[in-house]
Amino acid sequence: MAEEQATPIINVADVQLKDNGNGKEFVAKVGRLGPMIGSSAIGCTMVAVPPGKRAWPFHRHHVIDEMFVMLSGSGEYRVGDRTLPIKQGDVIAAPAGGEAHQIINSGTEELRYLALSTKPEVDVVDYPDADTFGVVAGVKRGDFNSATFKYMGRQAPIDPADYWK
Repeated sequence: MAEEQATPIINVADVQLKDNGNGKEFVAKVGRLGPMIGSSAIGCTMVAVPPGKRAWPFHRHHVIDEMFVMLSGSGEYRVGDRTLPIKQGDVIAAPAGGEAHQIINSGTEELRYLALSTKPEVDVVDYPDADTFGVVAGVKRGDFNSATFKYMGRQAPIDPADYWK
């Protein structure tokens, strides 16, 4: 039996969204479009964030480049030590190794955007607000849940002598 082939076109209105977040300050509905249309090198996720919430913690990828296209609603883009207003039609870049970033729905309506990204098999992400970091390796199809290695930890000063232990 032949494997079902992805269609190269999907309308954003047809993307089924699933709950994501911790149910408190991080609340969103997400749907991965990339796999649905057969994209293997560029990821694309639809994100819908309710008023007063954010989809993910303040973070910085060290390998993955991200780009966000605001489809509807308004909010704020926290980047480094700045907070900038965002609205429908804005396009935002978050290059690998750049400043930490976060999208916040500070508006009164749902904020919807497309999150596009490169899809390497390895990434390192740091979370400045929590002073933590995560490492993933063996990622398949841009899905961090598929990683064969995952680690979250607290950042600490490096003692050069510990390297050789």
